[in-house]
Amino acid sequence: MRLIYCCSALLLLILLSRTCQGGNILVIPTEGSHWINMDILLQALHSRGHNLTIVRSSKSWYIKDNSTYYSTYTVPVERGLDKEFITRIVSEVMEFERGALPLTSFLHLTVGMFRTFVDAHAAVGEYASAMLGDRALMRKLNDTKFDVVLTDPCWGSGPILAKYLNLPLVYNVRWLIAEEVHLAIAPSPISYIPITGSGLTDKMTFFQRVKNVISYLKNKARKYLIRDVYQKICDKYLGPDKNFFQLMIDADIWLMRVDFVFEFPRPTMPNVVYIGGFQCKPPKPLSQHLEEFVQSSGEHGVIIMSLGTFVNELPADMANEIAAAFAKLPQKVIWSYKGRKPDTLANNTLIVNWMPQNDLLGHPKVKVFVAHGGTNGVQEALYHGVPVVGLPLGFDQYDNLIRLKEKGAAKILSYATVDKDNNFLKAIQEVLTESSYRMNMQRLSRLHRDQPITPMDNALFWIEFVMRHKGAAHLKPASLRMSWYSYHSVDVALFLGGAVLLMLLSTFFLIRCLCNAMCKPKVKCE
Repeated sequence: MRLIYCCSALLLLILLSRTCQGGNILVIPTEGSHWINMDILLQALHSRGHNLTIVRSSKSWYIKDNSTYYSTYTVPVERGLDKEFITRIVSEVMEFERGALPLTSFLHLTVGMFRTFVDAHAAVGEYASAMLGDRALMRKLNDTKFDVVLTDPCWGSGPILAKYLNLPLVYNVRWLIAEEVHLAIAPSPISYIPITGSGLTDKMTFFQRVKNVISYLKNKARKYLIRDVYQKICDKYLGPDKNFFQLMIDADIWLMRVDFVFEFPRPTMPNVVYIGGFQCKPPKPLSQHLEEFVQSSGEHGVIIMSLGTFVNELPADMANEIAAAFAKLPQKVIWSYKGRKPDTLANNTLIVNWMPQNDLLGHPKVKVFVAHGGTNGVQEALYHGVPVVGLPLGFDQYDNLIRLKEKGAAKILSYATVDKDNNFLKAIQEVLTESSYRMNMQRLSRLHRDQPITPMDNALFWIEFVMRHKGAAHLKPASLRMSWYSYHSVDVALFLGGAVLLMLLSTFFLIRCLCNAMCKPKVKCE
């Protein structure tokens, strides 16, 4: 009997300790592929007993209003970054990449993209204003007593809300408005750190460094174009003394969705935690239909292809060329595609609306992954050791793929040439037959997995760390609170330069006075 009481007491203590560890987390997510990896993190947090609350736009199409593991507040807005908006941009970029646009359209697209960029942030700004202006919602959020705000700072609403509620802030992050995160918070010599969109590596020639500087200035211009969108919101709800850029970089912990197996080595900061591949996991068994198709490939294996969330359809001629290339291969192909069925589709190719990408990449018969180069897919390919044939469209995709190419694990094609001269078929055959691609990717996979703690456990630890300690101020560098001229010691250089100049001038005039005194003719006294 005493043993039963002791076991009951022990069980009660375990349950009580688990309950006490659970906290309230306020989540301000981003749509699209950013939500896919955030959702995986939220499910892990829920499994540890945390209460999750999401604030979402009424125009949201990824983030569902009802869930078993989070609750939501929906903010009504008139416009947002809906699926049609993103799909239109992707379509225009694809036409531009293929060279199908006349000169006037080319100029409209390249110049107009800046306008589109500002408009997109203006829509997010309207959502942030609607959220902060809803007094009933703000009262509910204040009364809930949240422990931390978790957000993706690709857009600017999350940091503003965290400051308004005076809560610790954790980022699930890689991009900050218009630049890669490190550029905002860590020393970033652009002599060897490639700027996003430059298409460069960390080994640059002179003219490549020139290009890198131009890319840096272009990104800075884009960043300052949208400053007023968010600064007006800060002025209204936080006070005119709050600078949006300073507020944005003042997060307690930055959970970076890369690691240095994938990323080029560079300086970093103590509050940056690398969780690249945190969404990856061992594969689950495939459905019977898929497993039978995969096994039917025999010794040749399987190729899988997915161009991401927004490329639902390709131009008919390009889709036909890709299907025709697949038809010439002995491998079986699983292609995630929602467009019109290509006329050249062969029996060895299975088209699906959706596929379990992680589970397929972990299957031993999968030989090559044809991908657009999004962060999620690239990390899953690296985790499972599957070489990549990349077909990037925009955003960070080319930069992701060039990191794999530099390490000998990927081949990159462009939309302008993919359907010409059998380029697509040649690329697939090269990655299939040249063993170095697979060997290099599997070496990267072994390096990535050889860690003392899994990326997901690392992410969960640091989120809970911030909750336990009400922030992580001791990890924030002083540089976050310095003006640009103090950070770069411009004021010190001016002071020392002025002091040296004053000393030189004083010495010059002293010598001049001595020379004049010594050379002055003597006057006879009468």
